[in-house]
Parts: sequence; structure tokens; C-alpha cells
Amino acid sequence: MRIRTQGASPGSANPATDLTVKRVDLRDRSLLTVFAHPDDESLACGGLLAWCAHLGARVSVCCATGGELGLTTSDGSTLPSTGAVVRRLRRRELHNAARVLGVTHVEVLDHEDGMLPWTDADRLDADIRNTIVRLRPDVVVTFGDDGLYGHPDHIAIHERTTAAVAALGADGPALYYVTMPRGGMRAVVTHVAAALAGRGAHGTAPQRILGIADADAFGAVAAPPTLVIDVGRFAAAKLAAIKCHRTQLDGDALSRVTSRDAARLLGTEQFHRAAAGSTRDAFIESFAARRPF
Repeated sequence: MRIRTQGASPGSANPATDLTVKRVDLRDRSLLTVFAHPDDESLACGGLLAWCAHLGARVSVCCATGGELGLTTSDGSTLPSTGAVVRRLRRRELHNAARVLGVTHVEVLDHEDGMLPWTDADRLDADIRNTIVRLRPDVVVTFGDDGLYGHPDHIAIHERTTAAVAALGADGPALYYVTMPRGGMRAVVTHVAAALAGRGAHGTAPQRILGIADADAFGAVAAPPTLVIDVGRFAAAKLAAIKCHRTQLDGDALSRVTSRDAARLLGTEQFHRAAAGSTRDAFIESFAARRPF
């Protein structure tokens, strides 16, 4: 099943106010992310997606599953336990996040959440490869071999997307693996705890990041990045997109982050260029070491 989303340009950046960077027109460029679940796109590289969309690039998101194993809302209420219902809710959340980021096209494949390492590899390869061939992106972004924090579904998508791009050879897209800055999610948890303590809040500060109890797991064994991007001006849009995924925010530190602190906490995104795929210059390389325009 496919969902198509027509997105508005994210953020309110005015290129005329930033005299250090010439505005770039990316209307002839395109980027596709391939991830496992709704919410991966927003947390991993929401800033990059918003930036590309702001400059006119066609931005597409492909999720291998509907994320039907996610079951709770940010207010702690329990959702219906049937996978079909949760899948519909998470698709709606993905649709909303896509609009915030300016994503123009969303696809949700029909693979089973939590089972990607045991899914028929040839079928998953073919689904990803066919999506790439049909959309013809210049750049594909997926997980690194660490799966952000060791998630088996994420690692499976890393392997299958790499195989799909490699099968297309030098004529395929450039492939990038997204990695998390080591200590970045721990900084979120620490910030939220300090903010709550400063307001005299009682009880235990939230420790989880989108359902993951160990904030230190994010980026702990990631490969060194080859591309680091300052997405600070689009960090508020990234945070807003993350918060669209309400089913994943029960007791979550990210739900307590404000837009005022988004750039400091979520404003750096890291990528590692893969050996597979095109070796031509990729347009996102021009984003390195720049303030967003």
C-alpha cells in the first residue's frame, strides 16, 4: 500500500538574511529514505529532509513496515492491540510528519514489523530496488550497519538497501548511511531532567527515546561520519515531525523538548557515504559545514 503526501515547504528560513550562503535551487534533485518504521525518518534525518524540501528537491520516504508493534500514546492510554489498527494510526502519523517536513511522497510496504531479519531477502531486496528504480532518486539514505542503536529491523534494512543499490551499479543513486552523534540522545535526556528539576517537578524524569530505554545506545558503535550537517534552522520542524508520532512518545524525553532547544539538541545530523552505488558527486555534500539557508 502506498500513501502519497503533498507537503508544504518546511520552516521559515529566509535566505536573504543569511549572507554567507548562496541559495541553491534543488528542483532537479531528489532524495529517498528507506527505513523500517514510521518515526525513523524524523529522528534520523528530519533536518536533512526539511532542508532539501525547502530548496525544492523532491523528497520521498519509504517504510518497510507499518510499525504495528507500537501500542501506546503520549498520554499513556492504550491503543487497540490489533496490528491493523496500530498500522493505520502509525501511517497517519507518518503522513502528518511528512507534511511537516515537506516530504512529497510516502510509501509504506507490507512487511511485518519486528520480523525483517527473517523476511525473504530476495523479496525485500526487490521491493526496495523497484521503489528506487521507479522514483529515480539522486541520493538514497538508510541505516548504517549499527542500526542507529542495534535494532534488528534497522540492521536488516541496512543490508537489504545496500544490496538493492549495489545491484543497480554505478548508474544507481548515491547511498548514505545515517548515524547518530554519540551522546546526542543522552544530552536530550539530561536536558529534560534538568529542565524539569528547575521547574520543581516531582517524580522521575523520562529516560526513553522513542521507546528505547538506553539513550547511550544511539550512535554507540556507529562508523565515523563522512558528512556532518548543521540542520539547526530546521531543527524545530524536525522536532515537530517527531512529535507527530504520538504512539511512540509515552514517557519519552523527546516529548518534553521545546522548539527553543531543538537546534542545540537535534541540530546535527551525520552520514557515512557507502561504497555501493554511484560514485558521482552527490548534492547533499554541498550541505557540509554550512548553516541552513
